[in-house]
Amino acid sequence: MAKTPSSFFNREQSWLEFNQRVLAEALDADVPLLERVKFLAITASNLDEFFMVRVGGLQQLVARRVTKTDPSGMTPQEQLDAISVRVHQMVRDADFCYEHDIQPALAAAGLQGGRPHDFTEEQRWHVEWFFDNEVYPVISPQAVSGPDTFPLIAGLGLNLCVRMANEGEARKPRFANIPIQAGLSRFVSLPTERGYAYMLIEDVIQLYLERLFPGERVLECVAYRITRNADMAVQEDMAADLLSGMQDVLDARRISRCVRLEIDAGVTKTTMDFLRRALKVKGDDIYCLRAPLQFSDFMRMGCMDGFDELQNEQWLPEPSPDLNPKVSVFSEVLRRNILLSHPYEEFDPVIRMIQEAAEDPDVLAIKQILYRTSSDSPIITALRRAAENGKYVTVIVELKARFDEARNIQWARRLEQAGVQVIYGVKGLKTHAKLCIIVRREPDGIVRYMHFGTGNYNERTARIYSDVGYLTCDPDLASDASSFFNAITGYSEPPEFLKLQAAPLGLRDRILELIDGERLRSEQGQKALIMVKVNSLADPKLIEALYKASRAGVKVMLNIRGICCLRPGVKGLSENISVVSIIDRYLEHSRIMYFLHGGDEQVLISSADWMPRNMDRRVELLVPVDDKACRKKLVRILTTYFEDNTKSWTLLPGGSYERQKPAGSRKRNQAQRMLYKRTCAMIDLARKNKPTVFEPHRAPEMEE
Repeated sequence: MAKTPSSFFNREQSWLEFNQRVLAEALDADVPLLERVKFLAITASNLDEFFMVRVGGLQQLVARRVTKTDPSGMTPQEQLDAISVRVHQMVRDADFCYEHDIQPALAAAGLQGGRPHDFTEEQRWHVEWFFDNEVYPVISPQAVSGPDTFPLIAGLGLNLCVRMANEGEARKPRFANIPIQAGLSRFVSLPTERGYAYMLIEDVIQLYLERLFPGERVLECVAYRITRNADMAVQEDMAADLLSGMQDVLDARRISRCVRLEIDAGVTKTTMDFLRRALKVKGDDIYCLRAPLQFSDFMRMGCMDGFDELQNEQWLPEPSPDLNPKVSVFSEVLRRNILLSHPYEEFDPVIRMIQEAAEDPDVLAIKQILYRTSSDSPIITALRRAAENGKYVTVIVELKARFDEARNIQWARRLEQAGVQVIYGVKGLKTHAKLCIIVRREPDGIVRYMHFGTGNYNERTARIYSDVGYLTCDPDLASDASSFFNAITGYSEPPEFLKLQAAPLGLRDRILELIDGERLRSEQGQKALIMVKVNSLADPKLIEALYKASRAGVKVMLNIRGICCLRPGVKGLSENISVVSIIDRYLEHSRIMYFLHGGDEQVLISSADWMPRNMDRRVELLVPVDDKACRKKLVRILTTYFEDNTKSWTLLPGGSYERQKPAGSRKRNQAQRMLYKRTCAMIDLARKNKPTVFEPHRAPEMEE
């Protein structure tokens, strides 16, 4: 097939469509109010990272006068122009949502942003006391004589720009900058008889400006924040030490150029012009907001206690029906393979396996890859304990995990101090695979217990991300896992795998082989079906293979949460391909693949999305799940998502998404709710000492 721009959607525009779907949850009156606040906060947080990485990278290309087009046929400048138009509209939508819908609804529900003219005497006294005792001793205004002497401003930090009159030169105003340090709470709680009353920290400071500038005539004070380019990579060929090289990257981000200025919509032209010159930012990169800046801070409000009626009903992770908490994880895994579906099932078995290994005298070694984890991770504690107990512990730490670099450096050093052998990834690649190997001496010899996952070893995100984990001691997978791990630590190529596939070696080729197998079977008149769930699809080679399969009559069902550069439903190109995206209370994160394979179903899980970076520039794993019960469970998870008609969006041939709604009296199917209810039902069966029963899966109807 000839690759033409019309065959591909632009990656950046596709991502913005994803963020618009997130914003749509904030706009949805059927979603509980505080959940809508969270979705609005997530929309803002997503845009922060998008500008730091994607927009920052495109601006670098434009600065270098790069005009090469992407697969959709757009140059870097054309992409920036399209991004600016789309994001300005998105910001207007978010502002309207907050100002005319969410803010009044919050006030009506008893969550009231305090305004000075509405203060009670007690509230007025409290705010004044708070400023005098908690704020005034901390903040330090900095006078600015002109744009060329503007201080270094931290990215993604709140600031106040103060404009004062100059009595001697009336036409030349003076400015000062007040950085609002991260240590100050964004929400200042106010005494109230009902609900929750608060005032934002920037409003508190503005209320008492005369105490910061005594004797001065303040003309204007506006809140603003900037976003700096974070699209920087360590120059590994030049860095003798990867650790110090990564520290250089972190330092460089603090002084990189400004890629976005967000400012209160009430700003005057005088102050706007001053900031634009001082920060060297173009007009298209300035966003005037009516809603509070740094709205990601409002995630805290979305999680407030005492407002249950404004939040989703609580779904607590259930214990796995396949594991007895009173029995060693090793005993259970030795008996059968176990598939965990998070966050419906607890992440605790993974933590418990590593904790047991740390104390078990029969455990000889622990080998683990850590990409991201929590700040006070029990897994890190267990690994340190294992090393202190004389186990041979090797951990591959990915220092290049974007925005977690500083945290990873910190706990990697703590691991080294405890005697853990720490390997800092692979030169030129990001190690993104999710793997833990525990080597244990059993009565019949050495057994390797493994955990393969689609998500990170982070017990906190495991409660809000949808992921799967596979616990097994399959000998072939054990052999492959050890070879894979040792190849990373030894910087060597692994021998040919028995079952696994890894990027950047053969992972893409294996997927292409499976896609092509369905195409050949369809051409021979056999039934053929592909179902895939990943976060992003942007790899041109994989997209072209899916197009070829579609033209051969293969039914292709894709569940792509975010970026999708494939154009579905185009006659003669992709008419047999459908694409859905699920946006709901949990962040869809699992990567699951299904190929009918002539009836010998091939089901796989992976750490990799279908993007060039995952296939070519990352160390990833593709894991076949051969166990019959685990395979059925995975297929049922997949098909459940395609049954969703409540939180599902369908990608149209033109690039827009259409929200699915149950027609007429059709039953409402909400995939995440169905998965949770099914998990609860399985737990109930297990508690009644009945055997675990997996609901038989049925492949969707296919045209002959």
